[in-house]
Amino acid sequence: MDTDPQGSVSSVLSLKPEYGLYNFVIEKLRLDDCIVPVSKNLHVLCSSRETTKVETILMGNVAREHAFTQLFSMVDKNYDVVLIDVSPSITLLQTCAMVYAEQVLIPIGMDTLSFQGAMASIEASRSLNQLLRANIRTVGLLPVMVDRRLAMTTTVLEGLEGLSVGMNIPLLHAIRTDQNVTKAARAGQFLIDYDPKCKAVEDYHQVADELQFLFKEEVHGRTANT
Repeated sequence: MDTDPQGSVSSVLSLKPEYGLYNFVIEKLRLDDCIVPVSKNLHVLCSSRETTKVETILMGNVAREHAFTQLFSMVDKNYDVVLIDVSPSITLLQTCAMVYAEQVLIPIGMDTLSFQGAMASIEASRSLNQLLRANIRTVGLLPVMVDRRLAMTTTVLEGLEGLSVGMNIPLLHAIRTDQNVTKAARAGQFLIDYDPKCKAVEDYHQVADELQFLFKEEVHGRTANT
């Protein structure tokens, strides 16, 4: 699900949907009519310039932060995983996404602004949990575009290590810089299809394994507590 009005997901995948997020959330069209089946195991709910209207309209609703929970909880049973791409700034749509998803993965570029943005997202989660009695947690910090030859990379990674320990948030395996990422986007392909052996794909596989392990540990912990 893409909630960014820039519509980067549909742009990268060269999708031209007739309907999208606005039509499902505001016009109440059927989800099946709004999604784009990209492959057997992937459906995409695209964003567009109309997405800006979604936030404006939801602003006047009661319990607006729960809008996604109310809408998507009725139709998400057919999916194993729901991934939501949000804009980097704290907006109502990001809040709706966090309340619905409850689990937040924060990608962080190797610059100070990205680091500050990560801290802002973590703080936003904590505030929403207090104000709305939500159950949002940050499942991991994901360093991306990592080039260890650069001094700034070392500085940001050290900061993330401290943030990870201080906030008790897992610091995931870093995603190295890889020209194939840009090339795959230009070709309108998934990275794993464009070059399944490139270093970025190798890194993403390791991150996936780490996340699966963390989720299994959480389920085990809940069972033990019960």
